[in-house]
Formats: sequence, structure tokens, C-alpha cells
Amino acid sequence: MKEPLSQQDVFLLIRPAVDAHTLGISVVGELLLQCGIQVVMAGAELCEAVSNPADPKNWRLLEETIRRRRVTQLGFSYRLDPREGAAMFGRLMRQLRTRSLLAVDGGPLKAIFFAGLPKTCELVKQEHGELVEVFYGDETPGETLRKLGVPPALHPAEFLEDVAYDNDRLAFGRDLLRSGRHLTVAPVDRLGYEGFGTRADRLVSRLRHAARRGQPPLMRAHVGPYHPDPVESVRQFLDWTRTLATTGFLDVLSIGTSQLTQSHFGEDWAGRPNGGGVQINSPDEFRAVWDAARPMLVRTYAGTKNMPQLARMYEDTISIAWHTFSFWWFCKIDGRGPNTVRRNLDEHLDTLRFVARSGKPFEPNIPHHFAFRGGDDETYILSAVLAARTAKSLGVRWLVLQNMLNTPKATYGIADLAKSRAMLALARELEDKNFRVFLQPRAGLDYFSHDTEKAKAQLAAVGALMDDIEPHDANSPPIIHVVSYSEGSHLADPPVVNESIQITHAAIEEYRRLRARGDVDDMSRHPDVAARTEELVFGVRTLLGAIESAIPNPYSAEGLYRILQAGFLAAPNLWECRDEFANAVGRRTRLIRGSVRVVNEAGTPIPADRRAAEIIDRWKASRPLDTAPLGNNQ
Repeated sequence: MKEPLSQQDVFLLIRPAVDAHTLGISVVGELLLQCGIQVVMAGAELCEAVSNPADPKNWRLLEETIRRRRVTQLGFSYRLDPREGAAMFGRLMRQLRTRSLLAVDGGPLKAIFFAGLPKTCELVKQEHGELVEVFYGDETPGETLRKLGVPPALHPAEFLEDVAYDNDRLAFGRDLLRSGRHLTVAPVDRLGYEGFGTRADRLVSRLRHAARRGQPPLMRAHVGPYHPDPVESVRQFLDWTRTLATTGFLDVLSIGTSQLTQSHFGEDWAGRPNGGGVQINSPDEFRAVWDAARPMLVRTYAGTKNMPQLARMYEDTISIAWHTFSFWWFCKIDGRGPNTVRRNLDEHLDTLRFVARSGKPFEPNIPHHFAFRGGDDETYILSAVLAARTAKSLGVRWLVLQNMLNTPKATYGIADLAKSRAMLALARELEDKNFRVFLQPRAGLDYFSHDTEKAKAQLAAVGALMDDIEPHDANSPPIIHVVSYSEGSHLADPPVVNESIQITHAAIEEYRRLRARGDVDDMSRHPDVAARTEELVFGVRTLLGAIESAIPNPYSAEGLYRILQAGFLAAPNLWECRDEFANAVGRRTRLIRGSVRVVNEAGTPIPADRRAAEIIDRWKASRPLDTAPLGNNQ
């Protein structure tokens, strides 16, 4: 039996330099520190050394660190290729045993931990057995501490309070799945308003009809089979679309197009690699999707170039339910498209003017892309509000406010509620007779377990979280983007999509029943959620005020470019364009009690007013605002 940890133990957390995934290690380190256990985070030199532990110089550095820092527990993380990860970890283990550093060989290391992709974990378990505890990445904070051997007596009181809500929701999800109630959920009949299922059908009409009749939220899902042959890919997708239309659970079909479709629509694809998704390459194929999808609403990606032309084509072919743009993303900054950031902003704002004339809604596909790259909670909210203000200034009337929960997946539920409510409050301040906001929450992309039964319970748990954003509004959320429970294991086909929708419907219905009976907490009154919401609203308002005082025309393409370049939006884990956006990259962030915050060198959160002042001072010093040249728009 593994010896329980004590506060005299010391953890060394390390990853090879080739693997840039740092969030998981940071989360584990933060949990251990909260328990009063010492943590050594490997620096760049040690990460480089562990990539090749057989090199004598590298090994000396690793062994010297273990002995000098009195390390008793070693954690190794690798989230890239499974076979390479298992081989690299195997080389490390052989050196640890050869040098007699493991406790079983008389050394100081009492426990070894490995974190990686599920396949890598299985390979590591096969080779090393009980010598190594593996982490698949789907563990809750409580499960993480248990597997690390941290006794409950060391768990801080605030941690137990913070995660109780998450544990309760997951238990609710398990109970719901065991009952099988979700399997009795029937499709919702949306028929009954003018234009239903025709080219005159509109998202706003369907939402109003659902609200009048007290119906459950509209369900949107992202669907796209993979097949190497483009013709077969489209044929299979049309079959899937007809199945989804016939079964009737899905309200909004979001076409999961290939990167080829997004970046090279209408071009010759010979010799180009396909990274997955349905390979649509003509207007006629989009029209065929619309025909097959009756009576669902249909939407798709914006593309990564020629966006105004694509938007017009989407209107003509699929009568697109709403348009989605990412502003700073899906271009050179993330390797997803050919545009510079400045050029991207020009195209997106030009297309938004067309969207305004079309009368269709706009969805900012933005905040979670900052979260993927280490952005803090204020950045997440700020980016959404900047997009909302820009859209309104261009005449857009309807905003679909997508909110990706569980991002990063170590985010606590109470932190997600605060972030959601703050973002919604700031976006709704813009509402008037010409502008309306529709909330659309969704689960995080890497939230779900590879174990499908656990993933189903997680899906139900996140359904409860969505309903707790506005727990006393029967019409909120009006739209849900259902991420299928198979996200962590395999591609979602129509049966998986439909069951995921059934789970989501059942979770919301049952959770509301339990709340009405007083069997679950009323999260509208939770003091920690209220305090964090107030803090976030104040912080984002402070940053907005600083932006509007420092950046000329902030809701223009040039203004939005400067906002990112100045560092008002944090993206410390950006891989591309790091020099161009050095101020965004230079922001340090840290996960603290389930919230991501901007911190100083000591790891202490920086108040919003000080953060804003620092950004402006640095920006003025490096590039005077009144003389700065325009961003590169080529």
C-alpha cells in the first residue's frame, strides 16, 4: 500500500521540452500547494534534460536536483504521441532504477506518477505496473489528490467547499444515468410558427416560439464524419443529416467541415492533407445539406479567407442560421489560415456589415481561444464584450453568446458560474430595442473522459451547471451547444448525438425538479459566486475604460488589433506571432482556486486597475499611441 503523503514530502513535476502542454502540471502543482506540500516545478533546462536522460550531463542535472531539493515524489507529463511518450518515460524509469533512486531500490523517490493520453497511460501501465500511478486527464481535483496519496486531513477547508458543488453535480449525473430516465426523452415538436423548416425560418423565430410554449432549449450540435475520399465524405454526411432530421432531437445542425473547406473552398485539393471533417467543396454540396436537413436550422464555419464571399454563399445555399467569426483567431496567429491578424480583423468586420444587413445573428467564436492559450477569466470575458460592442456598432441586432464551460477543465463550477454571469451581465448592458443577446453555453472540448459511462455522467453534470447560470429563468439557456459525450474517445455519429441531447434534456428537467423541491442548492444565492462575479464585472469594466481612454477607435479593425498588441488580452501560451504580440504573451497567469488570474512574478494576482495602468505605461513607452503606425494589413 502506498505511503500517505505528508507536508515533509517534496514533489518534482516535470515534462519534456518538446511537449508545450503545461496546464495539467500547473493544476496539480496548485492543488499540492493548497495542501501545504512542497512543489518543485522543473525549469526549461531540466525539461530539456529529461528528454534524453541517458546523456550523462542531463542525468547528473536530474539526479542533483532530486537529491539537493530532497524530492520524494516525481511526476512526469507527456501529452503527445503515445508510443514516443511511453518510450521516453521508459528511458527515464530505467535511469531511475539504474541509479537506485526509487525507494524500492533504497533511493529517495517514494512514488512515481505519469500523466498522458489514455493510450500512453495504458502502455505505461503495461510496462511498469504498480510502480507508477497514471493520470488519464479526466480526474476531478478530489480524485487527483486521492491518486497522489494526499490524506483528507491535508485538504484545505476552502478546497473542500470549492469542489463540493462539482462533486454533487457529478453524483447527480451518475444517478441520472443509472436511472435511465434520459432514454425516455422524446424529440421536442417545434412546429407551429410561420416559416418553420423553410428558407424563411429564422433562429429568432424559433427561439420566440420555444419561449412562448415553455419548451426546452434549442439543441445545437457539431457534426462531421471523417472519410479520406471527399465524395464518400459528403455522401456519408448527407446520410447522417437525414437521420438527424428524421429522428428530430437536433434543432440546429452545425456542419463540421474539413480544414480544406474552411481554407481552400472551391479550389483544387489534390495533394493537400485533410485533418478531418466533411469535405464540402461546392455551393451545390451545401445546398444538398440544406435539403437533407429539413426542418433543422443549419450553420457552418466562417472559413479562414474570403469571408465576405463565403458568408453570401452560406446565405444562398444553407440559409445559415447565424454567422460565426473569431476576430483575432483562425489566421497566422494559430496557424489555421493565411491572413495576418490585422487582415483577419478587416475581413471579419467587413463581413459583419453584411451580416447586419442580412438580419442574421452573430456568434463570437473568440473567448475560449484565449482560454486555450492560458488567458485569464477577465480576458475571456473582455474578448466577448469587445466582440459584442463591435457587432452592435456595425448594426448587428442579434448576438449568440457562446460560453465554453470547463475551460480549462480544472475550472471549478463556482468559478464558471461567476465567469458566465459576469460575461452575460456585461453583454446584456448593450441590449435595447435594436440589440438582443442569446446565451449559448457548452461543455469544454477536453472536459470529457475517454470512459464513455463517466463521460455521460459528466455531460449531465455540465447540463446542471448550465441551468445554474440563471437558475430562476425558465427560458435560460435558450440555446445549448451539445458537445457529445464521445468527445474524449471517438467521433460522434447520429446515435451518439441524439443520446447526448437526451441526456442534456433529462439533466435540465430533473435538476429543475430537484431544485424546486430544495434537494439541490440554489446557486443564485451562493456567496462565493456572487463575490467573484462582482470582482470580474469590476475588473472587465476597468479594462474597458482603460481601452477606451487609450486606444483610438477601439471597435474598429485597427483598434481591435492594437488592443491585443498592447496586452489588454492575455495569451501567454501563444505559439505563433509571439514577437508581434509580446505584450499579450508576457502576461503571467495562474489557476487559483479554480479561476485563472493574471499574476505577478511572485504568483500573486494583479488587481485590474494596476493591470490596466501597467499595460498603458508599457504600451506608451514602446509605441506612443498617437504616432503608432497601423498594423500590418497585408
